[in-house]
Amino acid sequence: MSSSTRDPAAAAAHSFNKILAQPGKSTKSKRSGDVDESVKKLRRMILVEGIPSQVDATLRPRIWKILLRVDEISADTFLGYVTRGPCEVREKIRNDTFRTLATDKGFKERVREDMLVRLLDAFVWRNHDQHERSRLDFTYVQGMNVLAAPFLYTLPSEIEAFFCFAKFIEHACPLYVQPTLEGVHRGLKLLDRCLKIVDPELFAYLRSKNLSAEIYAFPSVLTLCACTPPLDQVLKLWDFLLAFGVHLNVLCVIAQLLLIREDVMSSSSPMKLLRTFPPLDAVPVIGIAVTLVRDLPVELYDELVRHPYELSGI
Repeated sequence: MSSSTRDPAAAAAHSFNKILAQPGKSTKSKRSGDVDESVKKLRRMILVEGIPSQVDATLRPRIWKILLRVDEISADTFLGYVTRGPCEVREKIRNDTFRTLATDKGFKERVREDMLVRLLDAFVWRNHDQHERSRLDFTYVQGMNVLAAPFLYTLPSEIEAFFCFAKFIEHACPLYVQPTLEGVHRGLKLLDRCLKIVDPELFAYLRSKNLSAEIYAFPSVLTLCACTPPLDQVLKLWDFLLAFGVHLNVLCVIAQLLLIREDVMSSSSPMKLLRTFPPLDAVPVIGIAVTLVRDLPVELYDELVRHPYELSGI
């Protein structure tokens, strides 16, 4: 019996590597249909098995690049931005970067503050150049430092992290990083609407305490739950969000609420509990979020899907 057969994580790593290494299908040379088929297989595996990064540390970065469709990585482009020096909002960036995931020792050991500053500076310069071609304005906004953190932690180089982060921000959740944080506020309103449907009793109790999602869920929606440790669980949750859509983070926040529902309902001051969510446990959160999708009306779920990127208002 092979070691991969005996060890489920090793078997999963083997299955992922098999999908990633299909002959003649490098990221650059894959036809669109081939990429779509590979992504479908990866999504299924992520949902059923999870990425066994402890067995093969190269898996997550390779999978993230495929899910984000990042195949053009130019060191010259990135270094061109970096050599311009501080961007116009450098001071604002530095006000946030020093406290990024400050309590996570593993993150601090792998990702230095200057790496975060460089990536965010470069992102601002990139969009300074693209301003006239884009319908949206991108600069540095609150929370962007935390959204950048998982990419710098996961990807093997700053250059790869930069291009994955840029693609993610510009395509997956552009409205979350507009100066008004429009996507975040939409997400919070949708969280209230979804909670009212999936658990009307919990929703009513929170409202009786004057607690809306804007009050208790803002950090979790703003950072796609990256503000809730531990980081290894955040990365598992992000595997799911990158595979199936960042809109599902709203349901992941509701899932975290449901996991502490009994404590919340029996507390006379639930905000004390909700001020800091319990440590993240990705597997049950993902399982509950997937189940909640079935409980939502089609029109509401459609709004949820579109809220991070579609310009027309909800």
